[in-house]
Amino acid sequence: MQVILKADVKKVGQAGTLLDVSDGYARNFLFPRGLAEEATPSRIAAWKQEQAHKKAKDEKKHQEAEQARKRLQGKSVSIEAKAGENGKLFGSITTAQVADALAEQFQLTVDKRDIKMEDAVKQPGNFPFSLKLYPGVQAEMTLTVTVRNA
Repeated sequence: MQVILKADVKKVGQAGTLLDVSDGYARNFLFPRGLAEEATPSRIAAWKQEQAHKKAKDEKKHQEAEQARKRLQGKSVSIEAKAGENGKLFGSITTAQVADALAEQFQLTVDKRDIKMEDAVKQPGNFPFSLKLYPGVQAEMTLTVTVRNA
């Protein structure tokens, strides 16, 4: 029997998946718990339309990410921080601070978890980092940390 999953089911599939399962499994487990619905011709047509819409939406996001990558690749993000007399920063530069600087300098909103830095930044200088814009689309950038005069 063909069913369309309404929710993620372990070892079976993710929500929105069209798949074949045994009649008993569908009638005794999936349908009573509201995890799936029977794949009638009208539901299959609606499912196909929804899948086409999702694919178009994902393709648009991918194109936007590629444009952003071209715009950001090799660029530098500047952050000013306070430092002690020996040149060591008070605290360290976090990915959240880098995300805020990207929003301010490039008008690009990114999640701090999408920024990958090799080491903690605890001193002034230039540090490479990668920015994940979309699955499979990354931009390599440089973080420039300067000392703010107190």
